[in-house]
Amino acid sequence: MLFDTHAHYDDNRFDSDRDELLSSMPANNVGLILNPAVDLESSRTVVSYAQKYPFLYAAVGIHPEDWNKNWKNDLLVIKELAQNEHKVRAIGEIGLDYYWEKDPEGRAVQQEVFRAQMALAEELLLPVIVHDRDAHADCLTITKEFSHVRGVYHCFAGSVEMARELLELGYYLSFTGVITFKNAKRALDVIREAPLERLMVETDAPYMAPEPYRGRRNSSLYVYRMAEAIAEVKGVAVSEVERITTENGKRLFQIA
Repeated sequence: MLFDTHAHYDDNRFDSDRDELLSSMPANNVGLILNPAVDLESSRTVVSYAQKYPFLYAAVGIHPEDWNKNWKNDLLVIKELAQNEHKVRAIGEIGLDYYWEKDPEGRAVQQEVFRAQMALAEELLLPVIVHDRDAHADCLTITKEFSHVRGVYHCFAGSVEMARELLELGYYLSFTGVITFKNAKRALDVIREAPLERLMVETDAPYMAPEPYRGRRNSSLYVYRMAEAIAEVKGVAVSEVERITTENGKRLFQIA
């Protein structure tokens, strides 16, 4: 069974068929799903979904693009939500996103929010799910400041050199449908270099559907394509990738 370690079923693109789709997952070889939040509202929502489906788990946090002026108060509530030990398994998704944010002051706030959530993860002994877009150096710097925190860099887009540093720090690397695209050389080089025991698969649904589904709404039904792509790079059976990446996700997120 596969573990989709990052999918956003609180997105409104699932409003018409969310229950039907999620209910179909166990019959389609998807045994576990982790749904990260992006703000306070979605943190509440993903916890409620996780309580409804036994195979669905939640992460709570503030995405770097979704902070607001009340983020410190929001984080107090998120801290309470994070203490649902049965279904909340991480702080996320958190991190830095410089793709849209060009203002140094805005970037400084993103860094403050990121540090505050890393500190929360450290306090609660929870792993983190890190979003890093066009902010590799700053993300790595802040990650290193919290030596007791472990987690995963989702949709990893960094270099082989950065991957080596994160692996040394005890982090996992997770990959989306991007690795099935023709221009995925950098990510495939990282997969080739990293041990399978430190890799995970994800869809980031409803975004970034893999080939041959590119352009469609993504869902965990397509997570098998990432396992196939990793198996091809590693020269191992797809079943081996399924087994090991699922074990990796369960280990990081402390799921029995």
